[in-house]
Amino acid sequence: MARQFFVGGNFKMNGTIKTIQEIIHHLNDAKLDPKTEVVIAPPALYLLLAREHLRQGIEVAAQNVFNKPNGAFTGEISAEQLKDSGIEWTLTGHSERRVIIGEENDFIASKTEAALAGGLGVILCVGETLEQREANKTIDVVTTQLKAVEEKVKDWSKIVIAYEPVWAIGTGKVASTEQAQEVHAEIRKWLSSTVSKEASENTRVIYGGSVSEKNCRDLAKQADIDGFLVGGASLKPAFVDIINARA
Repeated sequence: MARQFFVGGNFKMNGTIKTIQEIIHHLNDAKLDPKTEVVIAPPALYLLLAREHLRQGIEVAAQNVFNKPNGAFTGEISAEQLKDSGIEWTLTGHSERRVIIGEENDFIASKTEAALAGGLGVILCVGETLEQREANKTIDVVTTQLKAVEEKVKDWSKIVIAYEPVWAIGTGKVASTEQAQEVHAEIRKWLSSTVSKEASENTRVIYGGSVSEKNCRDLAKQADIDGFLVGGASLKPAFVDIINARA
């Protein structure tokens, strides 16, 4: 069975009530490829606004989730609270949280486990820095990040893996189609040998890192690229072109 194309929009710490309503209005009115699954991740303050105004068929993701169901954890949001609010997805492991906040592999794995246990789908982000790529450590870094999750999670059916080379996020630099496909193929090989053949065949592996309307169609033609996690471009009308990359 073919894997459904998946496009996520990570708004990061951007947007206001007005601008997010404008983005939602544009998405609601746009002709989107019905074969593509679309999820947007606004800042936490606007999750309910997005869920209330988005049309059916477009889902909402949190940008972060905690690894406990409730308790004295100031500033955190649980999977149960997200699910209760009609939010069906969350990101985990984004490089900005790994690098700026200092989240480590084991903590990200426990958040992923908690999100899945709470009924959410997870967009699990992995990727290497420029130094790691230049040292030919890309595959080691990415599979180590994935291995931490595999040690806690056996069912990968609700995980979408987002490969985002850190050096390409927000820089305008993009991994070439060959570079991206190579890493995606290695991730799929790792899934087959470490998780299961079924997980390798069915888990969607999407690309992130300065995806735009200009490069999305070439990337979307690659055998192991099943969609995109879009940053800055998800705030612009061109996000629709990226959603329709395979249309």
